[in-house]
Amino acid sequence: MKYIVEIEGLTKDYDVGFLKKRKVRALDDLNLKVEPGQIFGFLGGNGAGKTTTIKILMSLLFASAGRAKILERDISDRSMHREIGYCPENPYFYDYLTARELMTYFGEIFGIDSSKCKQRTAELLTRVGLRESDWDKQLRKYSKGMLQRVGIAQSLINDPKIVFLDEPMSGLDPMGRREIRELIAELRQKGTTVFMSTHILSDVEALCDRVAILRRGRLAATGDLIDLLSRDQEKRAFEVIAAGVSAEALTQELSNSGGARITPKATGAVVEVKDEKDVDTVISAIRKTGGSLVSVLPVKQSLEDFFIETPVDPSNRQEEKHHH
Repeated sequence: MKYIVEIEGLTKDYDVGFLKKRKVRALDDLNLKVEPGQIFGFLGGNGAGKTTTIKILMSLLFASAGRAKILERDISDRSMHREIGYCPENPYFYDYLTARELMTYFGEIFGIDSSKCKQRTAELLTRVGLRESDWDKQLRKYSKGMLQRVGIAQSLINDPKIVFLDEPMSGLDPMGRREIRELIAELRQKGTTVFMSTHILSDVEALCDRVAILRRGRLAATGDLIDLLSRDQEKRAFEVIAAGVSAEALTQELSNSGGARITPKATGAVVEVKDEKDVDTVISAIRKTGGSLVSVLPVKQSLEDFFIETPVDPSNRQEEKHHH
């Protein structure tokens, strides 16, 4: 299978207003391809169209135009749902079921036999970090973070080939986020594809192989994360951290070098230079002024910078059609 998800020209318009209706475009001619076995990060701010896209893929909403395939089958083919998993952003389940009963219910929907379902329920509820003492509590007594864990567990009950996670870290504390990150990384090792919508950029940098950035319903950029972040080589810089020296002394010493940006710190200074050959000049200046070198680090563009700076590029929409 070359692509596990294929989206072509996907557009969604909503009618808004009461008496005087007008159309608002939530998704605008989106083209996207996801290869099997990847963790694919689907990024965008609030209102970018991430949840709309996932709901269309899950057949919970219908597109105004365009088409999409999952596992090489059109999204209208309901049989494909046996092989996929889905956890919405704010999972809502029947309040009076317990976590164990909910997992059994979903297992029965998928036709999993009861002994296998029982085993899988125990494995998954343990894996998402839910204490065994909570398995038989009604879901109405669960916190948002606990509901999120159950939501992720139910999305994996059928051992899917691809799982769609809409903001999977929502409502989790730092320990919970770490556990779910480890679980998502394990899914990739098993060969499961993960399509993950999120706005938590540190999770994307830690997990994702490939990303797509959505802005105002349109594709702003797509590609391998490393390639995207190293695309603007002229933005690359080096950061030299010095101790035991004042920013003023270094500024004076480096007055002729030009292009060095010096920031004072409580214990010394940070010098940023654009070129690797300037690093030696800075180190020499630190020694001359009686300071000591702490570290030299290449500064890559952060995903946050890229996310904020990337404009919507109409050519990306065509480029994605002809990808590969």
